[in-house]
Amino acid sequence: MVEFALPANSKVGQGKTHPAPQGAKRVKEFRVYRWSPDDGEKPRMDSYTIDLDQCGPMVLDALIKIKNEVDSSLTFRRSCREGICGSCAMNIDGTNTLACLKPLNEVKGAVRINPLPHMPVVKDLVPDLTQAYAQLRSIEPWMQADTPPPPDAERRQSEDERAALDGMWECILCFCCTTSCPSYWWNGDRYLGPAVLLAAYRWIADSRDEAAGKRLDALEDPFKLYRCHTIMNCTETCPKGLNPAKAIGKIKQLLVERQV
Repeated sequence: MVEFALPANSKVGQGKTHPAPQGAKRVKEFRVYRWSPDDGEKPRMDSYTIDLDQCGPMVLDALIKIKNEVDSSLTFRRSCREGICGSCAMNIDGTNTLACLKPLNEVKGAVRINPLPHMPVVKDLVPDLTQAYAQLRSIEPWMQADTPPPPDAERRQSEDERAALDGMWECILCFCCTTSCPSYWWNGDRYLGPAVLLAAYRWIADSRDEAAGKRLDALEDPFKLYRCHTIMNCTETCPKGLNPAKAIGKIKQLLVERQV
């Protein structure tokens, strides 16, 4: 499994240690990235040792236990706890994933938890996704069609046309893929990144959408699309098992076919 770097420009020191509760027999240590913009302190890794017999099976369960019972100042995002919302995306044991889908028993030794790499940090495990969402808006991720729908009916697709969207509509925009991509680390201000390009191809491939030409024109750019060098980190780390690199390749193929 590929391991990714810590957030850009972070020098992480040793932080506070929170021992296991008395009487705990089955324990596990969690080393968690801590940083706040309000206290003037440098980033650090705090250590929490918790009783696994009093904790749920996932990393998110442990984080919630730490926040509720040990250190209420710990900050992270979470919502559905079912791998649907993408809120709890973070770097766990060197890999970008969802804390709600990461079983504790898959991590040997101490669990190292960091925010998604190479993104500004709002606080602790919360990355600033402002740029990523702005890039998502730039590709206009909604159906565009001048032809009106049938009266009192929906825009229909064949089974094959609908199947062409499989592997793309399932994306939950957790940005695990984008923040695992070295090209995005170095060119994130201009390269759209795997998650956004996957979303772009989802609409290009949709038989009901009539703006494929306009969408391809907007992507034909040395940086927006072509900074992808098929490193495949995006596909390796996607917690939903999707293949953004394949979608990016499809966009490139369509652009070549237009020129033939």
